[in-house]
Amino acid sequence: MRAVVTRVSEASVTVDGKITGQIGRGFLVLLGIAGTDTEAQADKISDRICGLRVFEDENGKMNLSPEKAGAEILVVSQFTLYADCTSRRPGFTKAAGPVIAEPLYERCMEKCRERGFKVESGEFGADMKVSSVNDGPVTLLLDTDEL
Repeated sequence: MRAVVTRVSEASVTVDGKITGQIGRGFLVLLGIAGTDTEAQADKISDRICGLRVFEDENGKMNLSPEKAGAEILVVSQFTLYADCTSRRPGFTKAAGPVIAEPLYERCMEKCRERGFKVESGEFGADMKVSSVNDGPVTLLLDTDEL
């Protein structure tokens, strides 16, 4: 499982002109799921996202967890994170199909909610327009194969 986690001052996702998810200060998470991913990996990446200490403390140091910073989380499914770019036309055979990916996507969000976070989302499988105001910028790449 892969995630691109961006610290934002605000972010939103729109489908067919309607906002489906919107947050203030927090994380915009683009989440990619491979065909071999499991619930254990969903739990692992959710735990890591919820514990990333990248919000500034009173001394201006990136030291606060999202919980202590009062962060919110916007999660957007992003199958293209598993693109094979060895040719000029990317292939997506490593990305999970909806039967595997959607329940794991939902599980990731539920795990964050269980930790007390406000979690918003896009619409799985839809053509989405994502807007964000990056804060820092701080952007991190997570991969469960490397955690």
